[in-house]
Amino acid sequence: MRVALVSYDKPQTIALAEEFLQKIAGTRITIDEENPELIVTIGGDGTLLSAFHKYNHLLDKVRFIGIHTGHLGFYTDWRSFELDEMIEGLLQDEGESVSYPVLDVKIKYRDKKEPSHFIALNEAVLKKISGTMVCDIYVKDELFETFRGDGVCVATPTGSTGINKSLGGAVIHPRTEAIQLTELASVNNRVYRTLISPMIIAKDEWIVLKPEQQDGLILSIDNLSFDKQNIESITYRIADKRVHFARYRHMHFWSRVENSFIGKKDYYGENERDV
Repeated sequence: MRVALVSYDKPQTIALAEEFLQKIAGTRITIDEENPELIVTIGGDGTLLSAFHKYNHLLDKVRFIGIHTGHLGFYTDWRSFELDEMIEGLLQDEGESVSYPVLDVKIKYRDKKEPSHFIALNEAVLKKISGTMVCDIYVKDELFETFRGDGVCVATPTGSTGINKSLGGAVIHPRTEAIQLTELASVNNRVYRTLISPMIIAKDEWIVLKPEQQDGLILSIDNLSFDKQNIESITYRIADKRVHFARYRHMHFWSRVENSFIGKKDYYGENERDV
């Protein structure tokens, strides 16, 4: 098995990465940063996001698996003290995986002929750092509304527990083939109106944003950020590719949600201890 290792630059994480390398020495697991079959991340969800963008050109060939060195995240199945158990899963690997939809983001510019393409695991956010963002929102090719407010977030099902949730969006099971649009502080009065409510878009539809002004606009795609892009339009749809995670034990999605936001139980159904 060819494995690429991505870790966070922190003493605890560095030590765990070194331990991982020592324990796989002499096994059938080899390190291959250029052409891996499996991406192992050590850190947190942010580390896995970085690995996703580093290797998203290989999405149809690789799986991801994460070790969390802090609190459990949505993408990292294993805790730091479960390293041996995770390595045993790698040694017994038979291709077990689960796959989820990701977001295709296409950006057209006013001053460039060629558009840009990105793949997002969580979400893409367009916002204005000062003043009001004015933006026409199309569903497929029909104008739905003219948005006025701080910005707009378009999230994948796996990203629905992130920025989307903090904006009042719905938490969607990651197997669902849909994308979700939520508004950031929209202006609603007798003159200007928006839907306000989150919109869940079917897999055969798409969303187009056409911002009116350019000054102060920031586009973020997961943990990447861009400004001064002179954007004409942004098109969001479910990507043709999917992200694949190696799974050697079942992790119920709603248990993850409960653990992260309610905290009554851990993944194994045991009462959470006071810390």
